[in-house]
Amino acid sequence: MENTIPAIHHARRTILGISFFGGMASDAIEAIRDGGLLVSPAAPALKDLDSDAGYRDALLGADLAITDSALMVMVWNLMQHDSMRRLSGLKYLRELILQPDVRQAGNTLWIMASPASAATNLQWLADNGFAVEPEFVYIAPFYSSQIEDPPLLALLNRLRPQHVIITIGGGTQERLGLYLKQHLSYLPAIHCIGAAIAFLSGDQVNIPVWVDRFYLCWLFRCFSEPKRFIPRYWSARKLIVLLLRYRDRLPPMRSS
Repeated sequence: MENTIPAIHHARRTILGISFFGGMASDAIEAIRDGGLLVSPAAPALKDLDSDAGYRDALLGADLAITDSALMVMVWNLMQHDSMRRLSGLKYLRELILQPDVRQAGNTLWIMASPASAATNLQWLADNGFAVEPEFVYIAPFYSSQIEDPPLLALLNRLRPQHVIITIGGGTQERLGLYLKQHLSYLPAIHCIGAAIAFLSGDQVNIPVWVDRFYLCWLFRCFSEPKRFIPRYWSARKLIVLLLRYRDRLPPMRSS
């Protein structure tokens, strides 16, 4: 399917060949409410834009990419003397779960990373007045580089929820979102929000609003699980090189 979302030009920047929306969360939600793919690329995955073809295609095929990466926003604003706004996946999710149509019974399907994380996340949603029926929760299998998931397609085509919220890891969630966009018989609003709900539910370290506002989520995650997150965020320094070299241009794919 071709992109169907009208451009909101005043809030967009083309960075590394990707059109990023840096406006308000409410505007981003409204832009894809009637169907489309929203992605929130984080630096540890975005650094692979020149080497991961599937991830690259997913970002190019998305209808809206929000500025979740604090590193990207800071480097871009310094390079370009710009004042692009950061819209984190966490801030986006906080706004998303307040929407009446998202909270409406049977209107939202959640794709979770594991039974354990699903239990934690669903309990937090229920505690906050957002009860989700078991039929509207899908536990993602382990996906290879080539994503195919006929059971998920069948479930979505049968239930036809207006919203699909994907809470699995960055780099995979975007490819899954594009797969759904290209293969479903209808086009829901597909929200790739990654670990954002885990920061609220307690499935990962809690991220207060002020931490997100001051671009410190990465630091809290590193303190909470240093062996897991320090290597991940250290590897993201490659994104700085891509930004300095290509700025608004899409980097060419590196030969394997």
